[in-house]
Amino acid sequence: MARQVTPLTDTKCEAARYSPSGKGNKLADGGGLFLLLKPTGSKSWRMKYLRPGGKEDLLVIGDYPAVTLKMARQQREEAKALLARGMDPKEQRREDEIVRQQELGNTFETVARAWHKIMSAKWSPDYAARYLQRMEAGLFPEIGRKPVASLKTRDLMQPLRKLEKKGTPGIADRMKMAITGIMRYAVQEGLIDTNPALDLVGSIAPRKTTHRPALPLERLPELLTKLEGYSGRSLTRLAVQITLLVFIRSSELRFARWEEIDLERSLWTIPGARKPIEGVKHSHRGAKMQTPHLVPLSRQVVDLLRQVHQLTGRQELVFPGDHHAWKPMSENTVNAALRRMGYDSKTEVCGHGFRTMACGALVQSSLWQEDAVERQMSHQERNSVRLAYTHAAEFMQERRLMMQWWADYLDTNRQQHVTPYDYAHPKDEKVVGIKRA
Repeated sequence: MARQVTPLTDTKCEAARYSPSGKGNKLADGGGLFLLLKPTGSKSWRMKYLRPGGKEDLLVIGDYPAVTLKMARQQREEAKALLARGMDPKEQRREDEIVRQQELGNTFETVARAWHKIMSAKWSPDYAARYLQRMEAGLFPEIGRKPVASLKTRDLMQPLRKLEKKGTPGIADRMKMAITGIMRYAVQEGLIDTNPALDLVGSIAPRKTTHRPALPLERLPELLTKLEGYSGRSLTRLAVQITLLVFIRSSELRFARWEEIDLERSLWTIPGARKPIEGVKHSHRGAKMQTPHLVPLSRQVVDLLRQVHQLTGRQELVFPGDHHAWKPMSENTVNAALRRMGYDSKTEVCGHGFRTMACGALVQSSLWQEDAVERQMSHQERNSVRLAYTHAAEFMQERRLMMQWWADYLDTNRQQHVTPYDYAHPKDEKVVGIKRA
């Protein structure tokens, strides 16, 4: 018959002292659990048990009073439950510790950097660097040191809410997408079973889209008159006129090299990337989509570029700045010229707004295929299958006619405004351009 054991009490555990005789240095609580008294005065919980194979073993639970009597009994019951399932509690503890150490190594920052390295292969170096800087500033200080396995949706919300409160909802939205991608990567790598970031949907207020200001087409005669009478630097006036006619992006214009422009073929080929200029930020940028962008040149643009060539043709850059021939003009040059002409570049019109004006006129004319307009605007098709077809087609013949039509339309509007549709479909029903299918 098993010997009856009187359960321990907190008072008895606290009062117990080590005996040099060796007797009474093990205070049993039942079920194999006992408190071991040591010569140093410390006390430690141990549990004697039989392994699933029948061999006796000893499980160290922890030191008293850090591990209280109640806590020791709880761990005893957990160990007994494992034994009932044929599992060795000591081996299970070792496995749990290995998992814990792995989790400590798989912090959010560690996993995020691994994810970023993979994504960087798809991004430009400049974009990848900016993305990492945003994570380092907005995410890592809050959750970077936490194991991904421990992160809940509420934890992932903390850095996003802080970014939102700082008045940067756009960055908060991008970081939300980053967190979702990072945690998805953690699932794919077997670090976690489910992605808690999926429940972040709707947690951040949607970004308000801010459109670049553009003049109504009715005000074209006013703009063209002011531009013709511009009294500033000749190269600046030419840059604004060419921007209006070819409606390319600011960096595509500022970093242009003469080698890209073929005046004989009336074609400007903007490369996907350019040779960087030392000391000039972002000077490696070419076409935004990082693939060559073809810009057919109207007769008017060719004439303007010949004028520019007389000023800068001996240099590499088409539009150098005021002080150094090897440096491009400032990114504010076009907008500064518009302000000098009396326009508010934040509310009325800016250089980027010329793209809106041109696109609006081309669409309103009802002459051109939507795909041809999109290709000339250098907009990226999101459907990869459709992109393969539209990119291969290029619509170059139609785009040449389109760019000439836009230049002629601007000339027509120098005296008085004519709507794009009326210009494309005069009353005598003679159609200028190509009818859209």
